[in-house]
Amino acid sequence: MVVVTGREPDSRAPDGAMSSSDAEDDFPEPATPTATQAGPALPLLPQEFPEVVPLNVGGAHFTTRLSTLRRYEDTMLAAMFSGRHCIPTDAEGRYFIDRDGTHFGDVLNFLRSGDLPPRERVRAVHREAQFYAVGPLLARLEDMQPLQGEKVRQAFLGLMPYYKEHLERIVEIARLRAVQRKARFAKLKVCVFKEELPATPYECPPPGPPRFEPRLEHHCEVDVSFGPWEAVADVYDLLHCLVTDLSAQGLAVHHQCIGVCDKHLVNHYYCKRPIYEFKITWW
Repeated sequence: MVVVTGREPDSRAPDGAMSSSDAEDDFPEPATPTATQAGPALPLLPQEFPEVVPLNVGGAHFTTRLSTLRRYEDTMLAAMFSGRHCIPTDAEGRYFIDRDGTHFGDVLNFLRSGDLPPRERVRAVHREAQFYAVGPLLARLEDMQPLQGEKVRQAFLGLMPYYKEHLERIVEIARLRAVQRKARFAKLKVCVFKEELPATPYECPPPGPPRFEPRLEHHCEVDVSFGPWEAVADVYDLLHCLVTDLSAQGLAVHHQCIGVCDKHLVNHYYCKRPIYEFKITWW
């Protein structure tokens, strides 16, 4: 006789372990949300600023009107406080700008009333105006000293062949000699000449009709040579440029003329280019 019950046969493994089909029935996979199920994205609200804006620029505190920061619309400050960007605040609620604030007051004074900094701060304020992209301030500063003079100086140096390369060579030679000799300073010889050969005769030329002065290829026995160039600026102007640019690298520089190149060229012609000794101190 067959007994029929309403219970399904047990499909578990003999050792009582649950089969894979039972595990899948007990832990169904979560349904993947569809596009219609996902919630709508919340729109970003523009940041609102008060009419009087407290600022914290690298730890320096300032207070100004919102209209002052937005005076020129194509500046970085106008963009920051346009409401399109989120500006963090410090513990006191001041809007924080992660930048050294030493010269931010000069930028702010220009935005307020067009005031310009004194000469000794022109270079530093020019860097801040570049960072904040304040074009009108940049234009005014570049017409002031010392930036105006720097433009003229760079125009002169643009006529000098390989000026930057020779300047780097001076630093490299001085460094190597100081390291080799374990000394705090190094000396090297630099030739500076404005005009190309021919040189003037060492002595008075012999009597008679003027003779053709040959142009000679000659390299003085020095470490670095500068010249020739075509400009009103003379040798002393170039020496001033060398000292200025080397000093800007933190080097102590002294130079003196130690004579001329006395090499015989041809006939009664001798090289008379001046030679300068540069002493570069490292510490």
